Amino acid sequence: MKKLFFLLMASSIGFASFAQTQPQSLGVKIYNPAANAQADIDAAAAKAKKENKHIFVQVGGNWCVWCIRFHNLVEETPELKNYLNTNFETVLVNYSTENKNEAVLKKLKNPGRFGFPVFLILDGNGEVLHIQNSAYLEEGKGHSPKLITEFLKNWTYKAVNPSTAN
Repeated sequence: MKKLFFLLMASSIGFASFAQTQPQSLGVKIYNPAANAQADIDAAAAKAKKENKHIFVQVGGNWCVWCIRFHNLVEETPELKNYLNTNFETVLVNYSTENKNEAVLKKLKNPGRFGFPVFLILDGNGEVLHIQNSAYLEEGKGHSPKLITEFLKNWTYKAVNPSTAN
């Protein structure tokens, strides 16, 4: 009985110390838990509608390694960053223990069911056109700039509205 008690106590202490060493975030500040996600989407929608663009929404959190890796990939790949900025308004929506943005994500058809990061394409009215599981944009050990660009090309304003293309 003493051995069982000792084993339980040692396990409890081990789990407690492990939990304390795990950061709430990875030390990065890409996503803002205090941001008003709906206001950000509304502002992007107004601008997108005016400029005949769509909105690229990235949902994730500072705790998410893959979210950070995707963000860094875009920042470090000039062609991808330029294509995204030229054809889309971009919004980052935080999902974390600090702010799950439940009302906004419900309105966006609960994209978190695909994991994080998850990408959405919205039209100029802020309506969901597409939800993309980011895992399908991976190749090898990470996201593929080629697959991401192909995905984005299929969801530009001009691709979805060919009659308006010049």
